[in-house]
Amino acid sequence: MAPWPEVEKPETNNYIGDSSKQNQNMAGKEGENHKGNVASLGNKGEIQPAFSTIALIDETRPEEEDPWALPELQDTGVKWSELDTKGKIIRVLYGIGKFIMLLGLLYMFVCSLDVLSSAFQLVGGKAAGDIFKDDSVLSNPVAGLVIGVLVTVMVQSSSTSSSIVVSMVSSTLLTVRSAIPIIMGANIGTSVTNTIVALMQAGDRNEFRRAFAGATIHDFFNWLAVFALLPIEVISGYLYHLTNVIVESFHLESGEDAPELLKVITDPFTKLIIELDKSVINAIATNDESAKNKSLVKIWCVTETNVTLQNVTIPPSENCTSPDFCWTEGNVTWTLKNITETDYISKCQHLFANSDLPDLAIGLILLALSLLVLCSCLIMIVKLLNSVLKGQVASVIKKTINTDFPFPFTWLAGYLAMLAGAGMTFVVQSSSVFTSAITPLVGIGVISIERSYPLTLGANIGTTTTAILAALASPGSTLKYSLQIALCHFFFNVSGIILFYPIPFTRLPIRMCKTLGNITAQYRWFAIFYLLVCFFLLPLFVFGLSLAGWPVLLGVCLPLFALFIAVVVINVMQKRRPHSLPEKLQNWDFLPIWMHSLEPWDNIIMSSLAFCGKHCCGFCKCCKVNAEQEGAKDKQLKTMEVYENTMAMADEERGGRRAPAVACVDKTGTNNTAL
Repeated sequence: MAPWPEVEKPETNNYIGDSSKQNQNMAGKEGENHKGNVASLGNKGEIQPAFSTIALIDETRPEEEDPWALPELQDTGVKWSELDTKGKIIRVLYGIGKFIMLLGLLYMFVCSLDVLSSAFQLVGGKAAGDIFKDDSVLSNPVAGLVIGVLVTVMVQSSSTSSSIVVSMVSSTLLTVRSAIPIIMGANIGTSVTNTIVALMQAGDRNEFRRAFAGATIHDFFNWLAVFALLPIEVISGYLYHLTNVIVESFHLESGEDAPELLKVITDPFTKLIIELDKSVINAIATNDESAKNKSLVKIWCVTETNVTLQNVTIPPSENCTSPDFCWTEGNVTWTLKNITETDYISKCQHLFANSDLPDLAIGLILLALSLLVLCSCLIMIVKLLNSVLKGQVASVIKKTINTDFPFPFTWLAGYLAMLAGAGMTFVVQSSSVFTSAITPLVGIGVISIERSYPLTLGANIGTTTTAILAALASPGSTLKYSLQIALCHFFFNVSGIILFYPIPFTRLPIRMCKTLGNITAQYRWFAIFYLLVCFFLLPLFVFGLSLAGWPVLLGVCLPLFALFIAVVVINVMQKRRPHSLPEKLQNWDFLPIWMHSLEPWDNIIMSSLAFCGKHCCGFCKCCKVNAEQEGAKDKQLKTMEVYENTMAMADEERGGRRAPAVACVDKTGTNNTAL
């Protein structure tokens, strides 16, 4: 083992290991060669023999980069000034081609979202209608909230769930006050789409960290707004009374149909794939038994309804409204009634118009196809944006979107971003489409998390303005209720913005989504776990308890909620004021490791994936590639390490060759330093 180089006192025996005469002679011969290399260490004082080598290794390592910092997309191509005329023309044509391709991919992306919504309605639309039938459950605000989440996740459209609520209110099956929690739940359920979109960027760790945080910032805002405003609404009914005053103060009349800006472009394509009769879901929700056997797939697109006055027979016991319209022939009583007949003129032209498949089978087929197209379009959009947004173009776009105004108008940039988000959502008429479109931009680093937050809040406002315009075009029988519900949705989002945006300290969704982004970047399976728990398992659990009544719901949920709040408070105090806590609560080490760490769960899941990978060539190749990359990183780090035993490196390399590659997903923060 080579001795430590001498720092300040050449005569001092500053060695690690054996201090024999042989080592001293070797130090005398090699000391001069090392003096130039360790000159920078001389200013830090003499290295004591008992010190660990970790200190030296840590000092030579560069500082870790901030994973949330926006990456610089370097332009690796030839500079514009170095191109000749032919090269410039080719580059311009390439740019135009990429722009046209980007528009085409965005069009297919939006169409796939529309088809995905139709597929979810075919799979779970009738079940969603059945959920709304239990009036006793809907009167429970907590049950109404989770029903709104579940139904919106099932049909992948908050406008569809809102239209069901409007139909029930206009049919007197539901009161407006009972419908408000359902609208709050629909606001949560509509954010599942961009969370699914973020999963498509799991290939790159930092991209996935930013993309998943940018998607879930919408979730956290909606959940926090519900936790804060639902109790206030239950106690005071401020949304109901405010919107009732607004609706009653105007003389409302049915207007023209609301403008459909994006639908005009996408409908010609999506109607060639599938068309749905959404009135079936509304009919099931309003207890129409005849709708249960109807298919959601629209067969006849052009129909004509005729009302004729016909002679019909009635039971003898039935009283006639007027003797002039009733007569008896033998034992049969006749009367005149208006009979509605529907003439089917033209069939629809979509793929499943003549299919005999059940709704579930068609829904599953469309679900698989739409997810395939969605993922493919998203991957190609990200690749295309990475190739386009480089160099000067990327810097201009990032400065335009993310730069704040100079003091004292710094606060104004966020509100302008909010207006921009509302305007873009009004154009595309869907908050899901807008937030799903900006998710890959957040992932590749064009939009920061701090800027995506006001854009998302603006999207929440924009989708409610679209709902208000649609409500104004409703028929006279549902105009008042649909407008009041749309206004409740609008003021709910405005109230949430007032609570969680104006003061920087209250912007909790930003910190929460970054924490979740760090977790999912290290344990990528946790993203799917989060999606299942927040949008499926937790709402189903609360809904099941609500069926048992208020005592069971409160008896189970209140202790669990109190425990959750206590854990959050203790976690915050452990980070900021640990000495204020009892010694045992200053960390979670007194609990089993599986209760306070994801590492054991990660080992189980990765081991399961490795076992499955033995039977899957593609997975094994993935593991092999990642294992080779990890091996290259380890070798690079080993060049900086110092071993006390000359056999340590050989032993470790032999052990490394024996250790199998457990998983494709590597982990951040592993300590590769040898003692």
